[in-house]
Amino acid sequence: MAAEAPRAWQRMLSGRRLDLLDPSPLDIEIEDIAHGLARVARWNGQTVGEHIFSVAQHSLLVEAFSGELQPELPAAARLTVLLHDAPEYVLGDVISPFKAVIGDGYTAVEARLSSAIYLRFGLPAEPSASLKRIMKRSDRLAAFYEATSLAGFAREEALRFFGQPDVNLAALEEHLTPWPISIAQRNYLDRFELLTEGAAAPGRS
Repeated sequence: MAAEAPRAWQRMLSGRRLDLLDPSPLDIEIEDIAHGLARVARWNGQTVGEHIFSVAQHSLLVEAFSGELQPELPAAARLTVLLHDAPEYVLGDVISPFKAVIGDGYTAVEARLSSAIYLRFGLPAEPSASLKRIMKRSDRLAAFYEATSLAGFAREEALRFFGQPDVNLAALEEHLTPWPISIAQRNYLDRFELLTEGAAAPGRS
């Protein structure tokens, strides 16, 4: 008798069963994403403060930076930025040094899940090259400020790893004060709903 294949799906609180190797957009719900991201800690939890600095809060910070870098960025593009780390609601936040050790297997799973998430919410499965550049730059800006404000990095060390921050976001301190889980989850959902409405409005997508 052949051995049963290892389970490759996760049951979500919404009741959905998400196949991690072949994810269907139909099995993805924003409530599951927000719930998961609000409970996943950035920097493996090695941050100061009473609460974790969650991937949900990080995603909102990155999206805010994208608007600073390009104020005319359409709502659909900003929604794409907000969802840039959404696969981590099931994969967790694997720090970059360990991703390099894991290699292409992790990257492939992450890419398939990311495409399914974008499709679920009416976005292109693959962001444009220009939007990817904005996302990457916004992500590095967020990483610099998180590293120096929350994760114990000296400024010189952060400059070496994340580059010179050339944009200073208004209300940056507010964005870098770790929120309770319930607040992070609610703020993520609220921003998702606002951007979704903006993307659907005529002339604003």
